[in-house]
Amino acid sequence: MARLRPCLADLDTKGRLAIQPSLYAVWFCRRRTDFPPLEARMPTPLVNAARTLRRQLQDLSFAPPVTHVYNPLDYARRSHERYLTRWGNGTRSVLFLGMNPGPWGMGQTGVPFGEVAAVRDWIGIETPVSHPDPEHPKRPVDGFACGRSEVSGQRLWGLFADRFTDAGQFFAEHFVANYCPLMFMEETGRNRTPDKLPAHEREAVQGPCDEHLRRLVDALQPRWIVGVGRFAQTQAQRALPDTQAQIVTILHPSPASPMANRGWAPQASSQLQNLGIWTD
Repeated sequence: MARLRPCLADLDTKGRLAIQPSLYAVWFCRRRTDFPPLEARMPTPLVNAARTLRRQLQDLSFAPPVTHVYNPLDYARRSHERYLTRWGNGTRSVLFLGMNPGPWGMGQTGVPFGEVAAVRDWIGIETPVSHPDPEHPKRPVDGFACGRSEVSGQRLWGLFADRFTDAGQFFAEHFVANYCPLMFMEETGRNRTPDKLPAHEREAVQGPCDEHLRRLVDALQPRWIVGVGRFAQTQAQRALPDTQAQIVTILHPSPASPMANRGWAPQASSQLQNLGIWTD
């Protein structure tokens, strides 16, 4: 840690600091070049909510067939919090809500639907990413060096990139989050979605995730909560019975969906226009 150290020339005859405040400011600023980024000193409401969620989930355990659980809020915390701080301040009209991380998206970058190229080149975030412990041998985390592309994230962020001039224009009125930050894997490396967990495990996850979603909505004050897929819509409806926001859904961009594979972007755009969220 950098510490304040006075120059000998600035001491009076009794060894005390003898500099004026204005000179002190110049002295300090010339020597301090290691200020932490603003987000590290002043956590935003979304960062505080994410940190609480991470702590609440860290001690949960899951029985087979789940053998590995990744929490990007932990090992990819740096990029996740940079995303929240850079793009999640203030209110938003539209909150897009996904289900949980995918292995080649948020599982690598810490950003929801975080296909590497989209996060790096369009959202403008690239930070070192650590490793989950234990790490599944068939689902390694390479962070922004990952050579695989997540189709869902590529489709989602690709739609936004095609419609909006840049990320700033998109995030002025929109935000993207996941309901659950955990990624569940079986021994084979197969992804196990939260809705497939046993009831008692699912309920243990739902409590903290519901609380986090409520804090997210309180901070963003969206007019629309758009579930990317039915699961996210259902969780929002259950967790937010008194919300004034309209909770709707659009087709999930997963390649596992035959309908999504028949031109997801035009279908999603049409749904958003029919709902009145997008006007053209």
